[in-house]
Amino acid sequence: MSSEPIATGGALPATGRVPDFFVVGHHKSGTTAMYEMLRGHPQIFMPDMKEPEFFGRDLSRRRGRAPGSDGDRQSFAATRPHTYGEYLSLFAGAGPEQRAGEASPSYLGSTTAAAQIAAVAPQARIIAILREPASFLRSLHLQMVRNRVQDERDLRKAIAAGEVAGGARHSQSYTDRVRYVEQLRRYGEAFSSEQVLALIYDDFRADNEGTVRRVLRFLDVDHSVAIDALQANPTVAARSQTLEDLSHALRAGRGPLARGTKLAFKTLTPPRMRRGAVRAFQRNVVYASAPPPDEQLMLELRRRFRPEVVALSEYLGRDLVRLWGYDSLG
Repeated sequence: MSSEPIATGGALPATGRVPDFFVVGHHKSGTTAMYEMLRGHPQIFMPDMKEPEFFGRDLSRRRGRAPGSDGDRQSFAATRPHTYGEYLSLFAGAGPEQRAGEASPSYLGSTTAAAQIAAVAPQARIIAILREPASFLRSLHLQMVRNRVQDERDLRKAIAAGEVAGGARHSQSYTDRVRYVEQLRRYGEAFSSEQVLALIYDDFRADNEGTVRRVLRFLDVDHSVAIDALQANPTVAARSQTLEDLSHALRAGRGPLARGTKLAFKTLTPPRMRRGAVRAFQRNVVYASAPPPDEQLMLELRRRFRPEVVALSEYLGRDLVRLWGYDSLG
């Protein structure tokens, strides 16, 4: 596979447009809304594929598909670029006056993605979005259950099982994902400080448009253009297993009826409209607001992650201990 040279530091034979910036994560921290808002800017090009996940092969690429379904895994893998040439082809439509970029939230958790990106795009700009650890893990767990890469629906049990197994099934245990300072340092070592922008999810939720304009300034494009604000992904849960199974079957195209419906829908609607329609169906029909969190578990997680939040506050020069309520845990 021609992705091997990236892993070994060898030559990269393919040529083409290399991205100018990367939204590297985290999951469930507003990366989808950021992607959609940025790609609407006339001076920015981002491919229809939101998460190419080409770099960081140390992490599993099975997210978003049923663990027990070989067909689903193969379908998922087939949509992602496998060679450097295939990856660069995603950006062939970028104009010479545009900034090209992509958004793959897995890159932040990867131990290799930062160095691999720097090897092919040393002048790239990096955007990371960080979220309060306990709410991040809860939202991530619900998403993994929804995407069928997590069978255990109880967060406490899922965290415990992941740690016992060393996170092998999902490439990372839940708690490994909260090594925020370590993750940012990998990018700080691969790029200059002026090339890395760390955002806080709370700011994005509170001022959607203002945060995106900050990113536009960071990317050196016109930050005065009109912006259609989008809500960062809310935390949701399935209304019923039956509806969720139906939605998953349609997305995966399993069965003659599902495949026919998916093909017709794909043929008749442009990608952005298609994504909007799918999100609307899932939001209004399949999923509802998530049930209240287990407050005792949330408190335990916050106490556990307080040292990380203190370290992150020092690293970023911002009092996240107070912002995230870690100063009053009791």
